[in-house]
Amino acid sequence: MPRSTLSAAEARRVALAAQGFGRPTADPVPSRSVSAGAARLGLLQIDSVNVFERSHYLPLFARLGAYDKAALDRLTLTDRSPWLEYWAHEAAFIPRDDLRLFRWRMDAFRRRDAGPTRVADVERTATVRRELLAVLAAEGPMPASAVEHESNVRRGQWWGWSDVKTGLEQLFRWGEVVSAGRAGFERVYALPDQVLPAGFLETAPDRATAVRELVRRAARAVGVGTRADLADHHRLRADDTASAIADLQESGELVPVTVAGWSDPAWMHVDARVPRAVGADAVLSPFDPVVWTRPRAERLFGLHYRIEIYTPAPKRVFGYYVLPVLQDDTLVGRIDLKSDRQRGVLHVRTAWHEPAARIDADRLAVLLRRTAAWQGLDGVEVTDRGTAAGAVAAALGVRALPAEPVGSGSVD
Repeated sequence: MPRSTLSAAEARRVALAAQGFGRPTADPVPSRSVSAGAARLGLLQIDSVNVFERSHYLPLFARLGAYDKAALDRLTLTDRSPWLEYWAHEAAFIPRDDLRLFRWRMDAFRRRDAGPTRVADVERTATVRRELLAVLAAEGPMPASAVEHESNVRRGQWWGWSDVKTGLEQLFRWGEVVSAGRAGFERVYALPDQVLPAGFLETAPDRATAVRELVRRAARAVGVGTRADLADHHRLRADDTASAIADLQESGELVPVTVAGWSDPAWMHVDARVPRAVGADAVLSPFDPVVWTRPRAERLFGLHYRIEIYTPAPKRVFGYYVLPVLQDDTLVGRIDLKSDRQRGVLHVRTAWHEPAARIDADRLAVLLRRTAAWQGLDGVEVTDRGTAAGAVAAALGVRALPAEPVGSGSVD
């Protein structure tokens, strides 16, 4: 019978089990496990930062271990891959068939872009968009760089995007072009009929039906969550999410639960497990579903977590690309990692215990060696910065490197 109350620890374990932690793993990891693991997550957020590893590769490593990244590339990076991109959370890889669930969002983006704050960009790029559609029709899928040239580039903007890129992104948001994989990690654009069955998007469900399905999937992925948690998973409106929750509760798919210490009502998916324990050793991407909703991470794990990539170096507290450290059902610390491919080492630039927990340095050392091997690196080095750095270095059997002053460039 479904539970009506959960302790804080039980809620953590429900969330982690729903995310695929605590399951048996194999070495080597079969390709089918990569496919199944990705399907369980339902979406993989994309980010361009590559100081350690691109973010979409990391959730499966956290759950499966050292899998072959080429197996995930086959799922995501070609025009015939079973996964493609859209704005599902932020930019994310999603199963190709799921694109229909976001047809209503394409229409919403079009209405938004016709609004007073964006209409000037839309009107300015109208001719460019027509030309882009004609080029794609004549020449097939291509990245923006294949049709950009210097005379297109508008100067003075921080991003420096040309009208070509702006036009393609408008068409992409609206569903007039879709993704056809990536080339050198640059998105390739195509007309829908070039990569999807004819009329594919026209078979999309209405908004209410699509949102209900997205909330159902979010509930499976989070295990237990508030309305805000369920909405944020696919960046849905609160009112749409509330209506979907009511429908799913009435059908018995969502069960209202009270979670100790949570001030807001919560729901648990009817199939969610409440394991007695979760065994895990992982470093989590800043864009892993376990932590990407920062208020949820703080509520579940007591982790106040902010990414510091865009913080000036002198003002950073924990480092440039900091990853939470998960041991069993607790986020025990955070480490700043860099894959130094020129020198062949995984560099632990900072390592910190959480205020209410401590990293088991021996377990983390084992994980870091596996991580280095997965990255094709020969070893691990540690800089003596952070409350856990000394213990991590000792567990690895290496001498901690002296820390340079914050802001000197050592953590950039």
